[in-house]
Amino acid sequence: MKTSLSVVVAVLVGCALLGAPASAAPPPYPDEPSVPAAPPSPLQAWIDNTVPAPAVAADEEALWRAVLPSPSGDPILDDWPADLAAYAPGEVIEARDVTPTTAARMTVPIARSTLLKFRSTSGTGTPSFGTATLIVPAAAWTGPGSRPVEVNALPINSLGTHCTPGYQLSHSPLDKPNVDLPVFLPAVWTALGKGHAVLLPDHEGPLMAYAEPNVAAHVMLDSIRAARGHLPAELGDSRYVAVGYSGGAIAAYATAMKLAEYAPELAGVLAGAAAGGVVTDYANVAHQFNGKISSGILTTVTLAIAREHPQILRHTNSFAQWVATSPLRDICGESSGPLGIVSLPIDVGADTPAPLDSAFAAGLFEQFDLTDRTAAAPLYLYHGAHDPWIPLGDAQRVFRQQCARGVPGVFRVVPGEHLIGYVTGAAELEAWIDGRLRGVAAPSEC
Repeated sequence: MKTSLSVVVAVLVGCALLGAPASAAPPPYPDEPSVPAAPPSPLQAWIDNTVPAPAVAADEEALWRAVLPSPSGDPILDDWPADLAAYAPGEVIEARDVTPTTAARMTVPIARSTLLKFRSTSGTGTPSFGTATLIVPAAAWTGPGSRPVEVNALPINSLGTHCTPGYQLSHSPLDKPNVDLPVFLPAVWTALGKGHAVLLPDHEGPLMAYAEPNVAAHVMLDSIRAARGHLPAELGDSRYVAVGYSGGAIAAYATAMKLAEYAPELAGVLAGAAAGGVVTDYANVAHQFNGKISSGILTTVTLAIAREHPQILRHTNSFAQWVATSPLRDICGESSGPLGIVSLPIDVGADTPAPLDSAFAAGLFEQFDLTDRTAAAPLYLYHGAHDPWIPLGDAQRVFRQQCARGVPGVFRVVPGEHLIGYVTGAAELEAWIDGRLRGVAAPSEC
């Protein structure tokens, strides 16, 4: 343990010294109250006595800015408008035609693709912005009503802004590629081929707060507002469905759960929300991941959420601060999994024993728990029968709760584990989406 940790620290220290600039024109520091930590364990004390703190850690706000994602180089994704508060949530701030670069990723003809930047809201309720790519197919819509829209929360699962659909579809496929993206594009192609418009929100928000459900819900809902406002004649009266799997499922599920409180005017617009392999109990999943092969994802999520809730950084030790300020803060999803090879528990980066069981962690888990809300749209939930990462029982519990509150819902246990479940659940999911977008009444199997 001692030797392997020392090697990891040496690598991270070397990487961090290479450094990259902080996010362009970052937002005000979101100072939130914290909970005092218990004294560190002997291991944690040894780590802090062995690993020197990065210089930037001397100032709390400077440390937070140092863990933000590096600028992508694209102003529409990087720059924070000075007058954000003057915009209404979902109001379009900027729009850019990105048809040529999006078309290069498609297997079906498209009429146009637009990168939208719009006002949104942070996880702590302050003005923020969001981005989303709106793709209109060349194929005509032959169903009832206006052309419908699939709001697809692709699993971004990343820390770097360049990893988002917004960056990838507005730049050359060879420009900072995210190798995960092509895996999920067939669902986009299928939707476009049916005449559906597709809206791809960058649901981690501008701080790339992977798995922060409040941020995800706000960006998703504001992207719908933005699409309707950008093309009012074409999409202003359309039906919308939110869909996502795994990291994207967090966004799709949160969209339905926060719809009534954040965007009540969209209650008749969002025809349904589908989430596969969804995390609903953060405490349970954190314990499931901790110290195992999936610990790299837990580390990635913790660093990402600290961008919206920097009080997390107050409970980290020097080792974690080196990790958070190193180039790892810009990795895409394909890199977070391999970080778990060493299977280090989250405890080695904290300053208190059993951090996942602390009062501080309990407060955070409560902020991310949406199970006390009632979905304002019909639900379709599905889960791999043998998912080793995200407990099947958590999703089943939420389904029963929502049914008891009168929400029309369907639940499917599909063959396979977490990754295979994405494939095996696709066919029936697609039929459910088509029904919602054609205006067919949502089935309920409660």
